[in-house]
Amino acid sequence: MGGRFLAKKKENQSLPKGDQNYGPNCNKPDMNPEEFEIAKADYVAKNMNLDGAKLQEIYVPEELQSLAKSLRNLDLSNNKLALLPDYLSHFSSLKLLKLEHNRLSTLPVGIGDISKLETISLQDNSLTSLPASFVNLKNLKSLNLSGNRFSSLSVQLFKLGKLDVLDISRNKISEIPDGIEELQVSEMCLMQNQVSKISKGIAKCPRLKVLRLEENCLTLEAIPVELLKESSVSLLSLEGNLFEMKVFSDVEGY
Repeated sequence: MGGRFLAKKKENQSLPKGDQNYGPNCNKPDMNPEEFEIAKADYVAKNMNLDGAKLQEIYVPEELQSLAKSLRNLDLSNNKLALLPDYLSHFSSLKLLKLEHNRLSTLPVGIGDISKLETISLQDNSLTSLPASFVNLKNLKSLNLSGNRFSSLSVQLFKLGKLDVLDISRNKISEIPDGIEELQVSEMCLMQNQVSKISKGIAKCPRLKVLRLEENCLTLEAIPVELLKESSVSLLSLEGNLFEMKVFSDVEGY
């Protein structure tokens, strides 16, 4: 696409008007017009919301490339995006990236170059895997992959030392694999998957406090005793699996 990045819109269709709230710095009392314009320009340079703009493609025009170094928050949710351009990696100051409810089946390798990212939401797309470069997102704290097509937990997730919250619910994951003890999250949601096997290593996750496994394919025997007796988990949700919760209350370590 020649390094271009702009919302491509359907014929006779305009982009929605932006939110007129330009952040707290524009809401100060006794603000003169010049101060307001300066604060407004600073906010616009760091925040872009194209949620629900019905975009089908993105490319970058010359006049927007100046935002690449300053933009902090980018919301492209509720569109029809099937691909993201490699140029996205040039937005090196991004801390929040929202791409919910699109048609993405892959992510560009360049996403791993956006090293300041702290929050990514990819809910309700068609992803089956993450690029190897995802391990470079060393500052990532929150990741939402719910409602995709993952059949396994991507090993890239185990390398993200600052990742705190992981939502990978509503996928097709069948097991929590060996190596899970490397995961650093404090909260993990795996509800509405197909999990039937849990590695004993889950008990060794150093920071895990909340583990949600509702509506999976777990039998009582599939739940490691180590998870109940030796882990740091304080909230374990198992409703909707292949056993009655009143029977679970008699399990050793409950």
